[in-house]
Amino acid sequence: MLIVTTDYITGKELEMLGLVKGATIQTKHLGKDITQSFKTLVGGELSAYTEMMNDARALATKRMVQEAAAMGADAIVGVRYGSAAVMQGAAEVFAYGTAVKFRP
Repeated sequence: MLIVTTDYITGKELEMLGLVKGATIQTKHLGKDITQSFKTLVGGELSAYTEMMNDARALATKRMVQEAAAMGADAIVGVRYGSAAVMQGAAEVFAYGTAVKFRP
């Protein structure tokens, strides 16, 4: 499935099918949370949280693609991502866009 952030795909005429989305809420276990809190004392990347957010984006994207596939889509245009803190150490990540079918 083609996924783009633009509202069009060059050379393709599109039929809009509708909004598709995917979301997840992720957290790290307490041990990782504690070790990452020590990192704030010395600075640097919080790699456990970077990994968590990458995994969350991948899962949200997968769920969005599954929803589009169920609609018979060929692509998703106008894709956007967002995130929000749910509680300390946990974040919601969501992906959304417009499912489209290629017109002949």
